[in-house]
Amino acid sequence: MLDRSLQMSLNCPSYLLVRQRTLCYKRLNPVRAMPPSSVILHTDESGKFPESRKTCNSLIASLSSYDGPLLSAPNTVGILGGLSVDSTLNFLRKLVHLSKENEAKCMPFVVCSDPVLNRELSSLERSSSPLCSRNEPSQSDHTRIVENLRSKRVFLEKSGAHCIVMPCHISHSWHDEVFKGCSVHSLHMAECVARELKEAGLKPLEAGSPLRIGVLATDATLKAGFYQEKLQIEGFEVVMPDKATMEHAVIPAIDALNRKDMEGARNLLRIALQVLLVRAVNTVIIASDDMRDVLPRDDPLLKKCIDPMDALARSTIKWAQQAAEEGT
Repeated sequence: MLDRSLQMSLNCPSYLLVRQRTLCYKRLNPVRAMPPSSVILHTDESGKFPESRKTCNSLIASLSSYDGPLLSAPNTVGILGGLSVDSTLNFLRKLVHLSKENEAKCMPFVVCSDPVLNRELSSLERSSSPLCSRNEPSQSDHTRIVENLRSKRVFLEKSGAHCIVMPCHISHSWHDEVFKGCSVHSLHMAECVARELKEAGLKPLEAGSPLRIGVLATDATLKAGFYQEKLQIEGFEVVMPDKATMEHAVIPAIDALNRKDMEGARNLLRIALQVLLVRAVNTVIIASDDMRDVLPRDDPLLKKCIDPMDALARSTIKWAQQAAEEGT
């Protein structure tokens, strides 16, 4: 049911997805009386619900008449979508897959995704590129994005989330601002990666050298500096692509991807990764939604790379398991 719901959601501009695994028959709470499944509330570009869908309208009426949270489990997770719906759905699949690997039930969750926010974040990433002819993003652009993210964080809090995560790299540029005054727990993707690397007990590739971790990302994410900060706190030396690698490999790889030139994107990404690896880094964090799926899964270079979404998913599952134990 979840996979089918995820596929359905790809065709709608915005959605709220609620997953609840516990069946409860309380007449005062129509949402909790639903079967254990995923529910998607579709909206159009203006955020309104289609008038022609009677089933959807009746559900909205039920939600509107209830003042409490959508979910009440102590391990409910709120997922704040960002740059693309694909990244959000990819994260959900990881949650489900990794939960099954751990022989655990997937936690209840609420997802909020907004096409307006998708476009704003995408536009900001493109305009931050040094090869872009557009002006640098203004302070008003940043303020608008922060306000949008914060409003959705508040919505997830009110929906019953006890922990909120953002499976989006660029959104973490404003993590502290978005979660200022937040009443529930939150997970920072870069902190999750840095913590896992620290716990892995890595050894330097060169005797007497510090532990080096490479970070491959868009110019906007690298400029934000949160990956560098979190890794340095854990004692790692951070290695990033130099200017030449960014201008001649990383940015052209993203441009090739946007032109649907997958072969060109793969070749350029391999060059960028090899440039980092020859600098004696233990591993490379691929902190980019665009670059995540460029290389085939059996590519040898990926054995030296980390997807931060995996670390965020594992940390989310660990939090949910602890919260469920403490709440019982």
